[in-house]
Amino acid sequence: MIGALQRNWPLTARGTGALVLAVACFVVAHAAGLVELVYFGVLLVGALLAGFVSLWLTRRIDAVTRSLTPDVATVDRESIVTVRVALRSALPAAASTWTDAVSAGLDGVGRGVFPALGSGLRGEERTIDLRYGVIGRTRGIHALGPFALTATDPFGLTRRRVRRGGKTPVTVAPAVLELTSVPATAGEAGGMLQTVTAQPGQGADNLVARPYAPGDSMRRIHWRATAHRDTLMVRQEEQEASPGATVVLDRGAARWGADATRAPGLDPDFETAVSIAVSAAARLVRDGYAVDILDTDGTALAERILGGEVHEIDALATQFATLIARAGDGLARTAGMFAGTQAGPVFVVTGRVDLAEIDALAPLTHHSSFPVLLSTRPAPGVVARAVGHGWHAAAVPADSDISEGWAAALERSAGHGFA
Repeated sequence: MIGALQRNWPLTARGTGALVLAVACFVVAHAAGLVELVYFGVLLVGALLAGFVSLWLTRRIDAVTRSLTPDVATVDRESIVTVRVALRSALPAAASTWTDAVSAGLDGVGRGVFPALGSGLRGEERTIDLRYGVIGRTRGIHALGPFALTATDPFGLTRRRVRRGGKTPVTVAPAVLELTSVPATAGEAGGMLQTVTAQPGQGADNLVARPYAPGDSMRRIHWRATAHRDTLMVRQEEQEASPGATVVLDRGAARWGADATRAPGLDPDFETAVSIAVSAAARLVRDGYAVDILDTDGTALAERILGGEVHEIDALATQFATLIARAGDGLARTAGMFAGTQAGPVFVVTGRVDLAEIDALAPLTHHSSFPVLLSTRPAPGVVARAVGHGWHAAAVPADSDISEGWAAALERSAGHGFA
């Protein structure tokens, strides 16, 4: 209450002292009959009024806009916020202070000195760019703003605090970590998850352009051919097989804490699993795999990303910014999705898992050329049992290094996993 009163009080400490002194002058002048004190009190009140008038004639803020670089923030990485303030000032204005509110889920200090301005008697609008850094701490949608400008008059007696701009939503995507490459032999087995695409590192010789047809993905637009022919063209790859891989992210509520179903960023285990899934997809795409990302019930969590299309990883991370756990449990049925097929690498990312569930997943290892199991909280003996069934397995607790857990899972021995 006291802090709010201090923020909203229109006088500075100097101005408050001037007001008290003016009142004292009037009181003493009436008691002692000193007319000079009346003049002095009126002078102080006039200075206060002049300060108020000058503040209302300076720095009229028309608009406040924000932009983020990069456009989507990432957990544990800094982004630069640019606040563009459009304003008009009829009189010269001294330097003042500004603040931009930063919500929970973001770390940063949005405050600084607002530069002094000359007079703008013609009424033209001017823009000032202010910058500060923020770091994403929790995945999800957070907010910046409102913007507030606190100005004082030239005598430092009065102040005016103006809030503008409302709030700007900021998307914080999961961290995409650099992981080691999957062994080259992992994709040797063919099967249902093979696709036709260009391999990374190849030139444009294997690409041809054809006119756009209804139903074509906008991601396949061939911009150079479109500009050359002045009509919308899409890429058409020559027939060249590349291996497919699948990342299965277990969103079943039974694997996670209750907070995982409420909002993103609340359950450390689920946050670790989401980061693993996105990082695994990024690694596989860079290695030339066409990647499908599924839930344990077979639901596609994102569109297939073709091998080498690393620019789609940012879109995937953005899509996963709001992903939460769901009711139900489909882990035991996951093996059935691959029955009767021969798939390439399959990466299953889950939370709490026990020995019986590992036994239920065992048939999947016979349908994948490289089955990998990563669990954030396995029961005792689960990693060893999984390795015995043919999995490349490791535990990756929420407080551990994901890249180390990934490297351990790519090896067959259970002894390399975390305890």
